[in-house]
Amino acid sequence: MTVAVVLFTSDLRLHDHPPLRAAVNSADEVVPLFVRDPAVHAAGFDVPNRVAFLADRLADLDSSLHRRGGRLVVRTGPVAREVRAVATECGATGVHMAAGVTGYAHRREERLRAELGAVGIALRVHDSVVTAVAPGRVTPLGSDHFAVFTPYMRRWSKEPLRDVLPAPRAVRVPDAVRGEEPPSRAEAADVSPDLPAGGESAGRDRFARWAETCLSRYEERHDDLAGDATSRLSPYLRFGALSPVDVVRRARAKGGAGADAFVRQLCWRDFHHQVFAARPEASVQDYRTRGDRWRGEEEAAEDIAAWREGRTGYPVVDAGMRQLRHEGWMHNRARLPAASFLTKTLYVDWRIGARHFLRYLVDGDLVNNQLNWQWAAGTDTRPRRVLNPVLQGKRYDPDGTYVRRWVPELADVCGAAVYEPWRLSADERAGLRCPAPLLDLGEGLARFRQARGRG
Repeated sequence: MTVAVVLFTSDLRLHDHPPLRAAVNSADEVVPLFVRDPAVHAAGFDVPNRVAFLADRLADLDSSLHRRGGRLVVRTGPVAREVRAVATECGATGVHMAAGVTGYAHRREERLRAELGAVGIALRVHDSVVTAVAPGRVTPLGSDHFAVFTPYMRRWSKEPLRDVLPAPRAVRVPDAVRGEEPPSRAEAADVSPDLPAGGESAGRDRFARWAETCLSRYEERHDDLAGDATSRLSPYLRFGALSPVDVVRRARAKGGAGADAFVRQLCWRDFHHQVFAARPEASVQDYRTRGDRWRGEEEAAEDIAAWREGRTGYPVVDAGMRQLRHEGWMHNRARLPAASFLTKTLYVDWRIGARHFLRYLVDGDLVNNQLNWQWAAGTDTRPRRVLNPVLQGKRYDPDGTYVRRWVPELADVCGAAVYEPWRLSADERAGLRCPAPLLDLGEGLARFRQARGRG
């Protein structure tokens, strides 16, 4: 009786899962394993929203395995130690896992190879599991990665994708291997009130419904703040509940301008992964250092607190920051001016903003979060990029509906005037139901402008 182990990491699904398919094809029995790594807690990455979403994902994965005669084995401890223990307990001849691109993923793979190699167990790492195109598959002449998106996208778009793999019909797990109960969402405290349900089933259902009703209009509607017409699939892609290969293939099969625009966003995700694979230090260092003297936590404490709490006086920034706390998610078109405001207007270190986003975002992952922040801060290839929050609001939420949804102080301000409440007359302010908070917003704006000398 042959046995293989599948180590699940950021690929928590059964459908289109190359490591699982390889294990099922090569062995009589398979151990689906997830390890709760204390290093994730030590690094501060197991924040409430992602803990809750992960718990949903693991419960769904376990349920799907049970329907196929299997189960998910959960262990807690250092990953290499626990994988070796499970593999030796069941007499496994090989361990399968998806490739990662972060420094942590690289170190984990090195430790796994060392631990498993010491007992003669092979480790096989599979590409194109968490990305559609594997990092490093397409490279420019004379470099190990593309630094600019557009030329990367041209090459990426021509790259053939592997076939989509069906979920296995049966997964036989050795009886002797024991594990813990999967974590429960109830274990997570301080979860955002409107956090969505996690899991492969929820993700596949969301994509199917959204693709049927919204994909064709994605190009014209995805920046519409009030319309909220984005797919909201990022949390499911972040945890691997959806296969990016499958999503790209299904979108392309639909065809049209909307599908093309949506696939472009998935290409951005792969672009960031190939940058990170070559430059994992970009998680903490400027991609291109220009000697910026960012303000830190102590110097900018008051400004940072106002930004985090959504009381800067810039309505589109404040609306986005409040949505973040309430939903554990923020519309991408709001993320951009919020990040640009912190780094370009307040001149606060982008790493401070990146940490705050990772504190709440259910789709928060080191790769896309850090590199999107570097894009906003201008530490990538365009240092002079600045987004005006007033113009951004007027362009992508011209009637102010999104702002009024999240900033009730401005609920009685009509139309685009909501983006410049400091311009309201005394009589107009007096007629509002919440004049005091509105005045606070205006005073906050004036203070920011004066402090930065950007009035």
